[in-house]
Amino acid sequence: MSAISKSIYEKFIIESADGTRNVDISAGVIAFTYFENIFSPTLTARAIVVNTGNTVRGDDGVMQTVYNGLPIRGGERVLIKIAGNSNINEGLDFSDTPSRYFHVGSVTNVLIDEGTETFTLNLISRETITNETVRVGKKFPTSQKISDSVTNILKNYVKTEKEITVDPTQNPYGFIGNMKKPFTLITWLASKSVPGKGSSKDASAGFLFYETKDGFNFRSIDNLIDEKPFKKKYIFTPGVVNTEDANRDFKILRYGINRNQDLIAKLERGAFSSQRYYVNPVSFKPSISVFKASDYLKESGMSKLGSKPIDLPRIDDKSDKTLGDLPTRIFVGMLDVGTVEEDASDEGWNAPSKLNADPAKIHAQSMMRYNQLFTQVLEITIPLNSSLTAGNLITCEFPQTSESKRKEPDPETSGLYMIKELAHYFDGKGSYSKLKLVRDSFGRKW
Repeated sequence: MSAISKSIYEKFIIESADGTRNVDISAGVIAFTYFENIFSPTLTARAIVVNTGNTVRGDDGVMQTVYNGLPIRGGERVLIKIAGNSNINEGLDFSDTPSRYFHVGSVTNVLIDEGTETFTLNLISRETITNETVRVGKKFPTSQKISDSVTNILKNYVKTEKEITVDPTQNPYGFIGNMKKPFTLITWLASKSVPGKGSSKDASAGFLFYETKDGFNFRSIDNLIDEKPFKKKYIFTPGVVNTEDANRDFKILRYGINRNQDLIAKLERGAFSSQRYYVNPVSFKPSISVFKASDYLKESGMSKLGSKPIDLPRIDDKSDKTLGDLPTRIFVGMLDVGTVEEDASDEGWNAPSKLNADPAKIHAQSMMRYNQLFTQVLEITIPLNSSLTAGNLITCEFPQTSESKRKEPDPETSGLYMIKELAHYFDGKGSYSKLKLVRDSFGRKW
């Protein structure tokens, strides 16, 4: 079998909210889609179900359809196990332990007609529910690194039993939870974090917080880019996939460039240069500075997915300055000091001994890093590969359009990409993965 072949639902069981009843709906699931996203704290999934006949005994003892008989009202546990169909596709298993079960977040598109019912189950992780019921009010000390605070929140507030991968941060940061939701707080901390490798000069701020099938991740963009890509290259070859081809599982079936160069959007976000106005609320002393991405990139050894830098056009024909020399966004704010720091003076807060202590600089760096990640954006459809997760790197090859070089990989589009989003699709005809890929520069790296 190949990865594009139809997959088999080994388990697709819904448990009632009180845990007293369950029903296997695997025969009625006509389509199932599983989602991951590096900008989403939790997993989501969607199942389209068609149910015929009376399959569940209701509270009154009468056999009813699944939707009304169970009933399905939200919060029900869903156990899912999908068998693999190739060497690269081991399937998906969310049935081995209760901590991995999906839960019904909502039910939409309900249609009941003459004993047949059709509905869509929108599924969420258990932690999504917990996040709505918990608030963080704790004071976190100034001596504690952000990575330790994130681990504390996930274990003690979210109380997840899933695997947690947290990249160490070099900058300590004291804060008060202010009764925020755990995921809101962790996402806020991600933009304030600097990875713990190297010095402040060669480490770029910018973290991502997301969930994959393997667990929760608080990962530095720099560290993700430094990881090894998936072992096999994905190659786009126009035409129908040959089922006898040994490399058929690594073919790009379709691709499209979603968004490649959006100069105006980047200028609006201050991706290349920004002006920062921050005020210390204790001393009332303002801090004014300009952050240029070009200067920072020259000084740092920041990892990149591509091989070519972004060349910005000049301001005008009479100037040597580029669009990166002029601040295109102004950030105004108050320094988060005076509540947890022992010394909230400018000398204490911004002391040279405090590595990456400048919050305005960290904010500018992280904004630059997030924006650069979307330098190239494209979508590909491939045979199902359940071993891939959001945040993984993959190598793609696309042919050149010129007649003379059609057999050579396109040097601009081909190369390393990071998986921003993935969706695994399963239906009665087959199974495949749809990936949204991003990278921070152009050109092949090899």
